[in-house]
Amino acid sequence: MATMADEHSHDYHAEAHVLSGELERPVEQKIEQHAPVALKDRRGGHLTRFAEAVSIEGLIAFSKGHTRVSGARARKHNGWITIATSVVEGLNVFEIITADRIVSQVSTDHAYDNGHVPRVTFLGTQFRGLRVSGFEVKLNLNLTFCGADKPANNRTYLRDSKFLNAVKTQTEVITTATALPEEFKEPYNKNLAHTKRLLEVCEANEQNSRAPVTCSLVQSIDPIPIEGVQTFGHLILIPEFGVVALGEVEVGDNAAPGNKPSPYFDLTGIRMKLGCVGHGNASAAKATANGTTRP
Repeated sequence: MATMADEHSHDYHAEAHVLSGELERPVEQKIEQHAPVALKDRRGGHLTRFAEAVSIEGLIAFSKGHTRVSGARARKHNGWITIATSVVEGLNVFEIITADRIVSQVSTDHAYDNGHVPRVTFLGTQFRGLRVSGFEVKLNLNLTFCGADKPANNRTYLRDSKFLNAVKTQTEVITTATALPEEFKEPYNKNLAHTKRLLEVCEANEQNSRAPVTCSLVQSIDPIPIEGVQTFGHLILIPEFGVVALGEVEVGDNAAPGNKPSPYFDLTGIRMKLGCVGHGNASAAKATANGTTRP
């Protein structure tokens, strides 16, 4: 007979917010999280937040934004589904970056039996009317970059050589780009070195680090017809403005009780490192999902 200790349970975890960051010039101002929402419990449920007509000193603004998080049992296979969504509409950054609508959506599906490593999907993620100085930005998306199938044999994503090799290949597009200034390459150089270390211990079947890797759902960006503007993988380099990163996903692993894996997926629709016309950083459409299955 099954005891209470044998029963499976699940702690849902989902978070989202519309906009955050920090400006240094022309004004010094911290951009608090707008429309933040979080689900962190065993009961699940559905939570939403809304924001309208937000303007950070007229420099960064959006007309509407909303977030929602949900957690519930799955009817088909008796597992647990967690969804986090962040939507920003009418985004305007220094009149240079504009977007009609950006949606970040992360959904994890933990199986009832041995469900520590979930399937993940980013199916609702989208970019509508994204422009640089009025010119349309055309993206080539791969919404199944780390979500077509979960790793075999219940391995975590940080121990899956197929996923890690895809991250390595994607990151090398940026690190080998001679036209991209070194100051913008630095985090990707670190990401590449970390990914290579994970691959080494993965192939040797040794325990590896739980520190995250970064990848992107944006495989490439078509050329933008503005002199000096260049694209590298999921990055746009804009002279006198900075660098824009699109569809970045941080994939990590929070240790669960009993040293069990608890992968998380943190998606940022658009992240900007500003320079020249303004200094600082800002991120919009941010969503995170994962969960912890017990035992």
